[in-house]
Amino acid sequence: MTRQLSPGSRLVLASHNPGKLKEIIGLLAPHQMDVVSAGALGLPEPDETEPDFAGNARLKAVAAATASGLPSLADDSGFCVSALNGAPGVVSARWAGPSKDFGAAMRRVHDELGAATDRRAWFISVLALAWPDGHVELFEGRIDGCVVWPPRGLHGFGYDPMFAPEDATETYGEMDAGTKQATSHRARAFAKLLDACFA
Repeated sequence: MTRQLSPGSRLVLASHNPGKLKEIIGLLAPHQMDVVSAGALGLPEPDETEPDFAGNARLKAVAAATASGLPSLADDSGFCVSALNGAPGVVSARWAGPSKDFGAAMRRVHDELGAATDRRAWFISVLALAWPDGHVELFEGRIDGCVVWPPRGLHGFGYDPMFAPEDATETYGEMDAGTKQATSHRARAFAKLLDACFA
């Protein structure tokens, strides 16, 4: 049975990614949660050892919930390119290297695509909401679009400047936060989470 969070509940965001934290805090803002990040609590960042988004989201949420004794929300998401058989996908962050250089990661996508005419791409987000007793709820969101080169825009984070969603002329890097959040993969997963778990 789906569990619910009540207004005022303390919720740990199990992420150390500043861009992701900002986006999720923005999505949570209207819902009166007492939000704290895993970093603020001094929780370690677990290694993402699972082969898929759901597994890694679950791993991060359960680790934070177990360590904090509080309900914890984690996101695992990635940029997937059709002509690269879904890569970088679950290893999207690793393509940016230890220094989190997403300029280099975007260049790698472009270089590996080469002359491929198939420019279809999508973002996937899986949100995992875990409780200290091990109960977990999972919610997935996806947005389809295409690879853009060269990257455009200074907003967002990660691969946003090289992705334009279907029926849009702007990349996520060019859109303001509100426009992106109206359609993003994370917003779609979040809408399912709200419907199921927020009282």
